[in-house]
Amino acid sequence: MYLQSALVLQFPDKAELFGRAIAEEYKGQKIDVVAGPAIGGLIIGHEVARALGARFIWTERQDGAMTLRRGFSVKPGERAIVVEDVVTTGGSVRETIEALKKGGAEVVGAASIIDRSSGKADVGVPLTRLSRLDVRSFDPNECELCRAGVEIIKPGSRK
Repeated sequence: MYLQSALVLQFPDKAELFGRAIAEEYKGQKIDVVAGPAIGGLIIGHEVARALGARFIWTERQDGAMTLRRGFSVKPGERAIVVEDVVTTGGSVRETIEALKKGGAEVVGAASIIDRSSGKADVGVPLTRLSRLDVRSFDPNECELCRAGVEIIKPGSRK
């Protein structure tokens, strides 16, 4: 099962609603910065930051690792959350958390619109989600479609 969150996030009013809903989870906490991994965390992260009155930055892959680029940085002690559109394994979120911690930020949580890990993704901080989707995953050696030679297409995802 593949989810393309861009199809809903293309509508600014919907993106704003999702952003406000995630921001509610952090109401009353002092969040200085919201970060999102490019590309999935860009729109929703921006909307969460707007709702919280916080700054928004993002990470990008450089030489295979998530890093702060474009002049972005965090200050020691800044309270941060990481926001992603869809969490599958939590890899991009974990890498973004590590990039923020390298700069001295205190990452207090992470959030997504959808958690499709069946609640199994461990990102090292509390992970909140607006919805959870249980998606069965298969080892390639046990997948009937893989054995039949059916090409699996994941538009927009990394390999």
